[in-house]
Amino acid sequence: MSGPRVLVVQNSASDPVGRLGDWFQDAGLVVDQVTGPDLPANLDGVAGLVVLGGDMGAYDDDIAPWLPHERALLREAVEREVPTLAICLGAQLLAVANGGRVETDPDGPEIGAQLVAKRTAASRDPLFAAVPITPDVHQWHYDAITVLPPGAILLASSPRGEHQAFRLGRLAWAVQFHIETTPDTLLDWARADAPRLADYDLDAIIDRIRSVDADFAEVWSAFAAAFADVVRNPDAITAPRAVPTTTAAPVTDPAAIRAALAAEAAGARTVLPPPGTRPPG
Repeated sequence: MSGPRVLVVQNSASDPVGRLGDWFQDAGLVVDQVTGPDLPANLDGVAGLVVLGGDMGAYDDDIAPWLPHERALLREAVEREVPTLAICLGAQLLAVANGGRVETDPDGPEIGAQLVAKRTAASRDPLFAAVPITPDVHQWHYDAITVLPPGAILLASSPRGEHQAFRLGRLAWAVQFHIETTPDTLLDWARADAPRLADYDLDAIIDRIRSVDADFAEVWSAFAAAFADVVRNPDAITAPRAVPTTTAAPVTDPAAIRAALAAEAAGARTVLPPPGTRPPG
């Protein structure tokens, strides 16, 4: 099979590329998966970069000695405008590599099938424009991105975590949640983490994950295809427009988030050009 080569970095054996790899292959990409210790010296010849999650932290260089080089590759990807998708730990690494901050989540772990809500900028983003306003995602993290890198554009939030997805530069995206995982993968994580999650009803969490899986796969397979489009034709993607930030208290009620974003999206459809395209000429 020939097609653009996407380098997929697997940081932990427990978090493989999963069905994201299948979706990429269906979209015509060649998936070149490497483990952290086998990272290339640079991104020469790489059409796209995907960095997966892991059971270490973004600063755990003593546990994962390849992390400094991985952060350097993420800085290189932003500077050279290599299409990049960073997932969970990958998102945290992209953040800290470019001036952001990651800390232990003060509210405790965020796990299971949860809703996130698109922000204003997502309505014209090449990857997020077609995603539903409040999609289901798979969450499984103990740390959180507390400060975005300078210049990052926030794309999704949730009542539990403000920085659920962001875009950095023209061609780098990060999601704090997982889109590559299956219910069976999360069941394995639940069993492994059971001692840390004694206060959680893990059976109910897995049941909800399974109940939304068809919708989950429909949304994120299309998202993967949109990323493949970017990898094939990165020159068609414009730089994001900055969105004014607010110092107002965040809205935390899910129903209020849905109503506000629905009104916002309806207005955006009437004034915005097609997302992610450059004018001809």
